[in-house]
Amino acid sequence: MSSRSVPLALLLQPKQTWLSSKSNNGSKLGHSTEVPRNVNMESLQSGYLFPEISMRESEHIRKHPDARLIRLGIGDTTQPIPDIITSAMAEHAFALSTVKGYKGYGAEQGNMALRTAIADKFYKDMGIEGDEIFISDGAQSDISRLQMLLGSNVTVAVQDPSFPAYIDTSVIVGQAGKFLKETGKYRNIVYMNCRPENNFFPDLSTTSRTDIIFFCSPNNPTGHAATWQQLKKLVEFAKANGSIIVYDSAYAAYITDPSPRSIYEIPGAREVAIEISSFSKFAGFTGVRLGWTVVPEELRYSNGYPVIKDFNRIVCTCFNGASNIVQAGGLACLSPDGFQALRTVIDYYKENAKIIVDAFQSLGLKVNGGKNAPYVWVQFPGSSSWDVFAEILEKTHILTIPGSGFGPGGNEHIRVSAFGHREYISEACRRLKNFL
Repeated sequence: MSSRSVPLALLLQPKQTWLSSKSNNGSKLGHSTEVPRNVNMESLQSGYLFPEISMRESEHIRKHPDARLIRLGIGDTTQPIPDIITSAMAEHAFALSTVKGYKGYGAEQGNMALRTAIADKFYKDMGIEGDEIFISDGAQSDISRLQMLLGSNVTVAVQDPSFPAYIDTSVIVGQAGKFLKETGKYRNIVYMNCRPENNFFPDLSTTSRTDIIFFCSPNNPTGHAATWQQLKKLVEFAKANGSIIVYDSAYAAYITDPSPRSIYEIPGAREVAIEISSFSKFAGFTGVRLGWTVVPEELRYSNGYPVIKDFNRIVCTCFNGASNIVQAGGLACLSPDGFQALRTVIDYYKENAKIIVDAFQSLGLKVNGGKNAPYVWVQFPGSSSWDVFAEILEKTHILTIPGSGFGPGGNEHIRVSAFGHREYISEACRRLKNFL
């Protein structure tokens, strides 16, 4: 804050007085530089969704200190990581204390053994090679690196509703334009309506052309996994418009029907799509941090230059590579025994989701998701999602997520996470049945 923006009443006080006063947001005003605030940061609306939920959770705990809060909101895993995986990380960590086992910097792109293992496990027969895979500290970090790669001059489309990071990073890099309060949307972002009425897939015949299309399947928050035919239409749409799809497959391991687990199952996708994914939700690495991004050799800019070369430069400039300890854990995840152990954990969460779906359906509510994803998407027609969230929290001490936090298309819905211990899931369902 420069002196130009200090309230007049404060300016009339001695300087040392107003410098130690409180600002409107409660923080103390001290010395101010002459550096202006990034105008794009000023365009962000409210707080980021999940810290906002955490703040409301803390307020509820202060208000009801004796309540037994059940957290079915933020999608944080709760089951322990199988010991075959943690043992591999521990072994690697202990080896660092020996001359023979010590390792310093690794390749910024990641351990080639892990890159190859990911290609073999998730992209077999899709033409993806290990050197097209970049290991990272998680999909959310890669979203930001991709936005740095793409720059402020591209146009962007997102699913509505969708994971908030796509929109917020678009705002931060300057792609989004002015926020329109009357619609709850940013002027320069194309919102692709994905609701139950259109089977959670946009009408591409009426969708404006953009440079970048963010698309998540299985979708967070709705839990919908796009069909092969839907993704074929998306790839054809991108090709016809010269667009790039940024495809988020972080929940692909939860798919149990024939829905594609990767965009590269669709012919031609290598020419138009980048795929980001993560160990967070299928391996319980939310706090361990490991992910990857696939950039195919065939993907080119309008001038014919390979996108992979620029992304490699971004990675080498902005990242020193994922922890070698964590990468050892990633390799253990993809071993036959490690992957089988993880499937048991995934099945546990999927059974949780079924219990939640059955509970809401027994109350006559319209429920989506919970089949190919760990999220259940519940509709409350005619109600504000924030009001439903607040009432459920107040009356049942259950934390969910308001659907409008994922975009205006999420209003009238709440997202319920299946990440939880079984006894808490069962107790939450009993409370919800009594309340609703």
